[in-house]
Amino acid sequence: MKAYPNTSPYSEGIFEQKSFLLSELQSHGVRLTTDEGASSRVGGAGPTDHKAMTVLGTTIMVPVHTHAAASSPFAVGRTLSDGRVELLHQGERIAFVSYPPQPKFYSFTTDEGVPYWKIATLHSKDVLATTVLQTCIRYGDKRTKCQFCAIGESLKAGRTIPRKSPAQLAEVAAAAQRFDGIKQVVMTTGTPVTSDRGAAVLAETAQAIKDATGLPIQAQCEPPDDFAWFHRLKDAGVDTLGMHLEAWDENVRAEIMPGKAEVPVEFYLKAFRAAVAVFGRGQVSTYLLAGLGDSREGLIDASRQLIEIGVYPFVVPFVPVTGTQLENRSAPSSEFMRSVLSPIGEMLAQASMTSDKQKAGCAKCGACSSLSSFENPQSSGCSAA
Repeated sequence: MKAYPNTSPYSEGIFEQKSFLLSELQSHGVRLTTDEGASSRVGGAGPTDHKAMTVLGTTIMVPVHTHAAASSPFAVGRTLSDGRVELLHQGERIAFVSYPPQPKFYSFTTDEGVPYWKIATLHSKDVLATTVLQTCIRYGDKRTKCQFCAIGESLKAGRTIPRKSPAQLAEVAAAAQRFDGIKQVVMTTGTPVTSDRGAAVLAETAQAIKDATGLPIQAQCEPPDDFAWFHRLKDAGVDTLGMHLEAWDENVRAEIMPGKAEVPVEFYLKAFRAAVAVFGRGQVSTYLLAGLGDSREGLIDASRQLIEIGVYPFVVPFVPVTGTQLENRSAPSSEFMRSVLSPIGEMLAQASMTSDKQKAGCAKCGACSSLSSFENPQSSGCSAA
């Protein structure tokens, strides 16, 4: 693949690593001229304001409905007869992209008349994602809500339902597996008032999905008060567990997520150790959102400590989401992301904890971060455009 043109601010030959292009796209976003393939979403919970694009053989989620994307140097161009779409930088073609197709299971409804797409959605190209409880005890109060979170906006806009039952999710997962080749399920939840912090609803849902499909499952929740829930989740069919810190520095956490920060990092570390003992090394993960305030050194040190415990640090660029308190905050630069992801990718490779070894989950999918492309940079060269 050729480098950017001479008029570009980037030097010749810079695209010899695929990781460079992926990090650029996720930081700058892409200007869309049409919304082909699987539909993108504006606002709401989960990976939103993004579109799934397959670039150089890797499917990633790229911001397309953000302020940065509107002025991005990247844009999509013509769609060719073979379905490939031109990827342009400052008007010149640099590569081709393609889009996962609109999933067939979106056309179905339950016997109660609920559209399947309100129960679970396609993420990336082969992942079924759902938020089991679409409400959170922290969301309704600015003194406690996470400033980047839009879990309530999907519900407000009528794009989902407050709670998905185990039977509903099993039905949708079976259809997505049959008609769209779904390979794994990722379940998250808003935090309820109970001390299990959502583990109970995730366990009963996992059991129903596993019985119906046998698919690998990741469950995501805050650390429960009773770590016996880790055994219950695994026994119910959960293959990997996500407990998301979002930020590492306690001052950043207190500012950006005041309610969630009441559960300190030290308690997360205790929970991580207990969870790794149940699920295994590399089968527990956490989100770290680069761009919330953690320094480069802080994110790298955090990742080092997490890897030593056996936790995969899924470092993702913060994307300002429509309808949140941080919607006008800038995303981290691509240079910052590469300076963080490169050493972390190397640490993961040295620890033999790369994303491909995970059974299920966000790190296994890898679409929301270019981290996996830094785990083995020797094999991520670009082909000709």
